[in-house]
Amino acid sequence: QLQLVESGGGLVQPGGSLRLSCAASGFSLDYYAIGWFRQAPGKEREGVSCISASGKSTNHADSVKGRFTISKDSAKNTVYLQMNSLKPEDTAVYYCAAVETPPLSGVVVTDPNEYGYWGQGTQVTVSS
Repeated sequence: QLQLVESGGGLVQPGGSLRLSCAASGFSLDYYAIGWFRQAPGKEREGVSCISASGKSTNHADSVKGRFTISKDSAKNTVYLQMNSLKPEDTAVYYCAAVETPPLSGVVVTDPNEYGYWGQGTQVTVSS
């Protein structure tokens, strides 16, 4: 059974860092592009970062460029989101999602409607 499990969320002060993990089971990430999305209370879901199946192509939202980095460890079948210089406006539930692509494709997928598999989410709260 295909499953995505996020972890690493928590409470952090402004300017701090967190690393989110998205562990995949039941399938190989070599065949899937992964995206991180977030949703704050009362706001629409927002795309944060995404990475191709090859791991060689990435895309970040303007709001997180220079602060967030997405990476992939194929041996662990896990995607990470390193978040630095966190701001209160980064507070949200963060979700990872997967969409099937050709094996080791370099294509990134930014449209959340194309993603068919979603994790349960992990809460990130940035507050002093």
